[in-house]
Amino acid sequence: MKYIDEFHDPALARRLLDDIHATVTRPWALMEVCGGQTHSIIRHGIDQLLPDSLELIHGPGCPVCVTPLEMIDKALEIAARPGVVFCSFGDMLRVPGTGRDLFQVKSAGGDVRVVYSPLDALDVARRNPDREVVFFGIGFETTAPANAMTVHEARRLGIANFSLLVSHVRVPPAVEAIMRAPQCRVQGFLAAGHVCSVMGTEEYPALAERYRVPIVVTGFEPLDILEGVRRAVRQLESGEHRVENAYPRAVREAGNAPALARIEEVFEVTDRSWRGIGTIPDSGWRLSDAFRAYDAEHRFEVADVRTAEPAACRSGEVLQGLIKPHACEAFGTLCTPRTPLGATMVSSEGACAAYYLYRRLTPGAPAAREAAGRAPVPAAATDAVKEASPLG
Repeated sequence: MKYIDEFHDPALARRLLDDIHATVTRPWALMEVCGGQTHSIIRHGIDQLLPDSLELIHGPGCPVCVTPLEMIDKALEIAARPGVVFCSFGDMLRVPGTGRDLFQVKSAGGDVRVVYSPLDALDVARRNPDREVVFFGIGFETTAPANAMTVHEARRLGIANFSLLVSHVRVPPAVEAIMRAPQCRVQGFLAAGHVCSVMGTEEYPALAERYRVPIVVTGFEPLDILEGVRRAVRQLESGEHRVENAYPRAVREAGNAPALARIEEVFEVTDRSWRGIGTIPDSGWRLSDAFRAYDAEHRFEVADVRTAEPAACRSGEVLQGLIKPHACEAFGTLCTPRTPLGATMVSSEGACAAYYLYRRLTPGAPAAREAAGRAPVPAAATDAVKEASPLG
């Protein structure tokens, strides 16, 4: 494979859809774990081309979205302090805390900077020894190695004015929490390929066996997702429940050994709160005792922060896959990308942002079908793939 266009091939998409339609004989519900997968599904209209009896449930796989409100408020308090340079990736700046966001802190005089790597923040600290520099270290397993390496480098270089505000979460405990929820409807998972490229797949077979669900590791392009769906429904229809790697160009069973070693050196597993979901045991990382001096929560003593979620926001239900975004009464009215009530509307991987951006504005009336003037795609009509989405 040389070009990304090869993963948008409409002829291959038609073949995969034909296979899926021919395989599905009863209702099934799959959850895509990652918000990047959700955006690809909604952008390309993949969910509208699947059999009506096959539902894709959007999972909590957006690290910005699941960062708890109290952590956002801690970031806001630290960023507003004199003498602090607060560094973050750009997607965190408009995530609402209790009453404000990082852009508003910046407009009020706080030194808030967008960086493209935690090492950029470390360089800011090196060049400004008289300032306290904090990097907002959020994310799933994908961003943990870079953040761990940066803290390791800070200690090695003796840069004492750098610290990390840590809000890392781990996917496998979240999958288990979803399956244990009384209202769970999920019968199979499309696991996030970028997470597994770091961590490998070794944690998933026990989950697949315990909850009797297929788990298929997939990428993020249209053909990646369709192949993941195809493999998952074949397992469901045959009564199987195992882990399959449909993303072998990036994922190995054992993961990335140097990245795992750095994570193990710098972090330790801890309970972690997920926004809209609650605390999940062993679902996060914090800095280990050996690196605790670089922990911004301890350095700035912001443990006691009081938070209040907007009453009208139902992002917690969206993150748990209980409702689709446009079922929320505030969606597109009180809550828009310019005036977000929750992170799911403002994050580049949020489900609410995907539905708003790609005009899925009302339940039961998918915009792609309305715009094309077509009836819902029947099981055999896979020639509509190229029309219904930008796969071609």
